[in-house]
Amino acid sequence: MNPIIQTLKEHNVSDEQIAEVFQTLTQNPFAAMATIQSLGIPQEKLQPLMMLVMSNPALIKEAVEELGLDFSKVEEAKAKLDENK
Repeated sequence: MNPIIQTLKEHNVSDEQIAEVFQTLTQNPFAAMATIQSLGIPQEKLQPLMMLVMSNPALIKEAVEELGLDFSKVEEAKAKLDENK
């Protein structure tokens, strides 16, 4: 299982919420960060999760494929992130 999805499931995040996080991540990465922060994950687990999400696009692609979402949207989101650097 993808480590991002696994961490979310360990903190009792529902499948619907997980799909919503990745759907948001594919459309607006910055909004996804706010969504992840609102899930009630303890700070000591949240920080490494956020770093994983932001620093490893391959894991995001893997999770999107595992969830059956459209990866082309992830590529668009990545381009948006790169523009803002």
